[in-house]
Order: sequence, then structure tokens, then C-alpha cells
Amino acid sequence: MLSNKAKYGIRALMYLAAQPAGRPVLIREIAEKESLPKKFLEAILLEFKSAGILHSRPGKGGGYTLNRPAKSVTLGRVIRLMDGPLAPIPCVSQTAYAPCRDCIDEASCAIRAVMKEVRDATAKVLDGTTLADLLEKKARLGGVTAPLDFHI
Repeated sequence: MLSNKAKYGIRALMYLAAQPAGRPVLIREIAEKESLPKKFLEAILLEFKSAGILHSRPGKGGGYTLNRPAKSVTLGRVIRLMDGPLAPIPCVSQTAYAPCRDCIDEASCAIRAVMKEVRDATAKVLDGTTLADLLEKKARLGGVTAPLDFHI
């Protein structure tokens, strides 16, 4: 399951990717426009900066910008940074492998075989989807910038 941290991070990155190239954006602006908690967003953006996805410029006229083109930042990379491995169980993880404690024989484990297929399919979609792709999809879907909130 995708954490709020990952969802907020993706929304913030999409907002930054939609800005004119090189335009620094303050955390406050992203938080307001995307309805995200500012303190939580600060921590998320620092992680992206440490990972080389974002650049920040301090002082007047400063803020955050993407450090690379939106077409080169994949959802897979972002989600791994925020939530860790994509694998549903540790014995199929490519980045954090660990044997299952209750497994008798990994080679003949049908659960492991299916979970490996799940991991591979998930990685294929997420590693093949970039921030630029998300912006295109958003435009095709009507460009809603905030989550819909239905109250009856």
C-alpha cells in the first residue's frame, strides 16, 4: 500500500514538474496548492534533495526546483525512496532481500513465485512511469489539482 508520505511526495514533485523550468517554489506554496501538511512536506522535500531529485536555493527568490527533467524521474524511484522496496514479501525483493522465516524451500514456494510476478509487474509499471507521464495523464483526466472530496 502506498503511504501518505509517498503520495504527498509524488503530488509535490508533480507540482514542481508543472512549473516553468528553473522557477523556484516555496514549500508554503506547494503545501497550499496541493493541500499538504507543511511540516511533513518539509521532511519529504529534504529527502528528495538528499537523493538528488530536487535542488533548493536559500534566501529571497529561493525555493525548490527539480534537479533533473521530469521525464527522468520515475515513480518507482520516488516510491522506493519514500516507502522502501516494492516487493510484497522480503524474499522477492531486489533491494532488501531477506528469506522468509517460515519458508521450508524457497525454490518450490508457490507463494514466492506469485509474489515475484507481482513485484515484477509493479516494478515494470512504476519504473516505466515518469513525472512527465503523470502530468500528461493528469491533463487527459481533466487536470484536477486536489483530491475530490464528496460529502453527502
